[in-house]
Amino acid sequence: MNSFTDSFTINGITLTAQPVCRQGEVLTPDALDFVAKLHRATAERRQELMQARHARRAQIASGQDPRFLPETEGIRNDPNWRVAPPAPGLEDRRVEITGPVDRKMTINALNSGAKVWLADMEDSSTPTWRNVIKGQLNLTDALERRIDFTTEEGKEYKLRTDQELPTIVVRPRGWHLPEKHMLIDGKPIAGGIVDFGLYFFHNARRLLAQGRGPYFYLPKIENHLEARLWNDIFILAQDLLGIPQGTIRATVLIETITAAFEMEEILYELRDHAAGLNAGRWDYIFSLIKNFRTRGPRFVLPDRGQVSMTQPFMRSYTEQLVRACHRRGAMAIGGMAAAVPNRKDEAANTASFEKVRADKTREANDGFDGSWVAHPDLVPVCREVFDGVLGSRPNQLDRSREDVTPDDRALIDVSSTEGSITEQGIRINIEVGIRYIESWLRGNGAVAIHNLMEDAATAEISRSQLWQWIHSRAITDSGDVITREWVEELLDEEFARLERFDDDRFTDARSIFEEVTLAEDFPTFLTIPAYARFLTEAKEEASKEELIAA
Repeated sequence: MNSFTDSFTINGITLTAQPVCRQGEVLTPDALDFVAKLHRATAERRQELMQARHARRAQIASGQDPRFLPETEGIRNDPNWRVAPPAPGLEDRRVEITGPVDRKMTINALNSGAKVWLADMEDSSTPTWRNVIKGQLNLTDALERRIDFTTEEGKEYKLRTDQELPTIVVRPRGWHLPEKHMLIDGKPIAGGIVDFGLYFFHNARRLLAQGRGPYFYLPKIENHLEARLWNDIFILAQDLLGIPQGTIRATVLIETITAAFEMEEILYELRDHAAGLNAGRWDYIFSLIKNFRTRGPRFVLPDRGQVSMTQPFMRSYTEQLVRACHRRGAMAIGGMAAAVPNRKDEAANTASFEKVRADKTREANDGFDGSWVAHPDLVPVCREVFDGVLGSRPNQLDRSREDVTPDDRALIDVSSTEGSITEQGIRINIEVGIRYIESWLRGNGAVAIHNLMEDAATAEISRSQLWQWIHSRAITDSGDVITREWVEELLDEEFARLERFDDDRFTDARSIFEEVTLAEDFPTFLTIPAYARFLTEAKEEASKEELIAA
């Protein structure tokens, strides 16, 4: 394959991207046949579920608040069912480090001392073809302990040999994201099928031989029927490779507002493969705004930095999550500590670490079994907090939260949220949103901004808050009405302040940010138009190279 426009088909899958080094190790005929079987068995149902998402949002927009489902009341009220017991390597999850599957991060995560590494192929990874393939190679190389990395400056990174490596839990892309470089019958395969299928095919037996298993984090699930689809994929995948049922384990991110009303049902659908649930912040708040964005002042939140996990509706979400998990024998995993240490500012570092310590102390005391950090320097902080609560126990599954009463109304009661909207909050949303998208367009989905490690969820909540504030004519603490015209003025000012550099993508990033923030219609995910822009540019670049060669 010599150009972007060339393509070839193997076992029913047409590959359209320019090949990358060692691609053949990943895209073997048998692996592609495996992915094709997963796709054909589930593509129609996945599309139906995506359409159901739109219908659900329309219902909420029309004034129908979500509630616990009456048709699944029997599942919630049945005290007898439980999920599978913790799998090998998942008994103790007190510290989990997250990050993309690039080579440097893979080594740093595995050397961090964390119990688990969330190997992220989703929000902290730009889905360029190179990243998709290299991520798979890096995971296999890591499992074979043959991974290393040397920077241009000559700094070497290698796996430590004096400690046990963390358990790897892979997060594939969500159902909404396609992989447009892999087609069946002219249509893209779901990115999540590609990420899951290739990793499982190449590494499931390898992991079992090492005393672990193929474990996954499932993102962006919106209801129990989407969890059922994943469970059916797991059953099929294990059958196709002759691996015992229940080998796969999955932790579901409860990062959409609708999924919060179906936590026990999601665990039930995955019960033979379920490992737990995770409670995050930015994606969850983004989902609330997205679903209720046209419902008026009742659902308008203050500056995103003020919407902490201690706000009443967020506390309800996390406490009900722990209750649901422990009632069913599943792990409850806390949210992200996104601080990036600044070794040049000890005072700022100390203050940041204290905030992390307070957040992790709240989670441990609430009954969470572990939590996330974004940087290796935060691993000891999180571990110390959970060590103090867990002691010699590997988790808190024996701690019931039956003192928590399930309350569907509390999940969306944002009226008691404390805080205000400020001009500075508007400016931060603009600056951080543009800076993140710029980095994403250069192939880097995890970027440190203002000493915080940000991923796509940051840009999503930044732009969705602005969209909602404009359309609800929200008022700042200074009494200013937020209008499109004013946001455009502030956008001009913040854009002028950005520090530019050779070959930056800030102009393109601004264009995308305006498209998903200032348009009358609200794009469901900003990564969808950004991904389309990325593909168009790649084709144009390939065409230029062909003309030069000719």
